[in-house]
Amino acid sequence: MSNAPEYHLHRNAYGRMVFTDRFGSAQEGIVPVRSFPITNPDQGISLIDPHGHELVWIERLADLPEDYRLLIEAELASREFMPEIRRLLRVSSFITPSTWQVETDRGEVSFILKGEEDIRRLTTTSLMITDSHGIHFLIRDRLTLDRHSRKLLDHFL
Repeated sequence: MSNAPEYHLHRNAYGRMVFTDRFGSAQEGIVPVRSFPITNPDQGISLIDPHGHELVWIERLADLPEDYRLLIEAELASREFMPEIRRLLRVSSFITPSTWQVETDRGEVSFILKGEEDIRRLTTTSLMITDSHGIHFLIRDRLTLDRHSRKLLDHFL
């Protein structure tokens, strides 16, 4: 995609994203969706209309004009919530359900892990952990965790 897209993006007075195509046809309530939110978050983004149809494919966010990129990034940030676990501080038990006390990129938090099946491998080193309320936590690279964290995590893998 070139730096001069054939469409216009803006927010309306109600804060909803509006897409206007090159013919002047506008659609309100546009949603950006990442194709690879964990492994490649800045590449492969679709702008989807309220009916679930793709309006445009964005190969790389960096290729967009800055105002469009910032608008899309803000929209994505408001929809996505996935704290990244930096350290495992303690777990209540090595049998599930167990309470985990962790340090994330958004602060310390405690959650309940219902079962080992709620730890999902995304790549060889990245994991997604889903707590009892359905909140997803990301471990981007388990090999970069400190020794104590890796030791606690190994009990569940």
